[in-house]
Amino acid sequence: MSQLENQLSNTGSPQFAQTDSFSPSDEQSLDLAVRQVATQKTMWAQLGCTQRVELLEALLKSVRSAAKNWVAASCRAKGHAPNTPPVGEEWLSGPYCVARSIRLLRNSLNQIARNGKPQLPGRPFVCASGQVVAPVFPTSLFDRLLFMGYQAEVWMDPAITLSELPSSMAVAYDNSRSDSGALCFVLGAGNVSSIGPLDALYKLFVENQVVFLKMNPVNEYLTEHFNIAFEPLIKAGFLRFVTGGSQAGKYLCEHPCVDQIHITGSDKTHDAIVYGVGTEGVNRKLQRKPLCLKPVTSELGNVSPVILVPGQWSKSDMAYQAENVASMLINNAGFNCNAIRVLITHRQWPQRDEFLTALRSALDHIPARRAYYPGAAERFAAFTKGRSSVTMMGQGTGIAADSLPWALIEDLDHDNLQDQCFNSEAFCSVMGETQLPADSVAKYLQQAVKFANESVWGTLNATIIVSPSTLKTKSVAAAFDQAIVDLKYGTVAINHWAGVNFALGSTTWGAFPGHPPHDIQSGVGVVHNTYLFDRAQKTVFRGPFRPFPKPVWLASRPKTHRVGRLLFEFECSPSWFKLPAILVNALG
Repeated sequence: MSQLENQLSNTGSPQFAQTDSFSPSDEQSLDLAVRQVATQKTMWAQLGCTQRVELLEALLKSVRSAAKNWVAASCRAKGHAPNTPPVGEEWLSGPYCVARSIRLLRNSLNQIARNGKPQLPGRPFVCASGQVVAPVFPTSLFDRLLFMGYQAEVWMDPAITLSELPSSMAVAYDNSRSDSGALCFVLGAGNVSSIGPLDALYKLFVENQVVFLKMNPVNEYLTEHFNIAFEPLIKAGFLRFVTGGSQAGKYLCEHPCVDQIHITGSDKTHDAIVYGVGTEGVNRKLQRKPLCLKPVTSELGNVSPVILVPGQWSKSDMAYQAENVASMLINNAGFNCNAIRVLITHRQWPQRDEFLTALRSALDHIPARRAYYPGAAERFAAFTKGRSSVTMMGQGTGIAADSLPWALIEDLDHDNLQDQCFNSEAFCSVMGETQLPADSVAKYLQQAVKFANESVWGTLNATIIVSPSTLKTKSVAAAFDQAIVDLKYGTVAINHWAGVNFALGSTTWGAFPGHPPHDIQSGVGVVHNTYLFDRAQKTVFRGPFRPFPKPVWLASRPKTHRVGRLLFEFECSPSWFKLPAILVNALG
């Protein structure tokens, strides 16, 4: 660390009012801070792998030192009682994700230093559709033991050939010596604590940009913990966290030292940045004349579909999959861009009613959560008011005044594409269900994929649940394989919540490519991606239909708070000696 000790030290994070007021003194302080980071962009761009690995090693230690207080602050804000499963969610969706990405980035940079490219955990191949596929999970023997039966692949842009794949990895490191660098302004997300830090790590270590990150007002309470967790990068001047309201964000987007912008949020915020606000902004968008000409990458949410493939399910299958689907809604009280929003079912499935009954029962047994995200009650009312097919669940668990029940809106009319359940992300504790008619399971799969691609807003993530026995029918197996190819989503998850893919690190996370600024949908670009692919199309994440033990992210797991903390400690320093405690608590 000796060469980095003399770099620009952080003197504290500027903080500004979370309102539209923005004084000249605010502007002066923020201008100084962003210019300080900008002075380091050339040095960062030319920093060698060895020095970056040193920084990543130091980050693992500083993240570890900040993690306990980081999780405690998140739990206080979201109303989680101590030693309950939601506490485990905060470990897993916060420090665990960050530590895992840091460790995997360190491994990739060590491999770049030795071999010029990261070394994949499996041999790339060309799938039946002609696309190049790169195995990226499990990354190690430890992964194979902790996530037995799970695997993930990154599918490349169809134009990439097998021989071209190596040259499409670690591109920033091929050109770093002559790069003058760039500064990326990141607008952090307010829901999941790891999103902003992971975005910053990606811009720094994969895209070779120094980062100025403005915290979201919803979780600005984490700023002090992030300043501890990322102290090595902050002290060296390569990263800065600040707080502030919309005017601070506007000022930073327009600042001359900012070369690029990255946002995790809504498409409306994206449009306000790119085209401006009000009538003038609307007109610019219609005329395709952006106000902001800087490159903008983004992850902007999704109306996440889950396609349920019919089969002959046992009672235990039914109970497990009902909890599986319920868990896709309740995580983080439904404030996730990858939460289930539309369940797609086959109208002719004899067990459809049985499954919906099991789903309602599963949700009714899950305690309601604090609706901490602004506007949740209004969105909940907008989606549920006046509907005759809404079931409210969880009331029996003692809902606090600031909590909302889980809501299932059944039998949405799939022909009514104006229904906001299909074209707007609820971002609260609401999900819908629609049934599609088809005279065979294979045809249903084709229609479900078409519906998900063309009638549901966004392209971030989609899930298919299918039993192995169903795939024994050749026509269904062929339709299923084609569905994986045809789904135009950045993540296609099989049998499990697509949110798991967010946490793996070695996979990509982002929208399916191709959205123009005037129809941005789920955004542009990817993050995470610790194997440093330059032209990825999507990730396919696969898991068992009925895994054993039950995954830690399921709602009924009683020791998630323990497993989450143990998995975080494992990621900070993997060891065989740490496995028994994880396995004992995972089985409990």
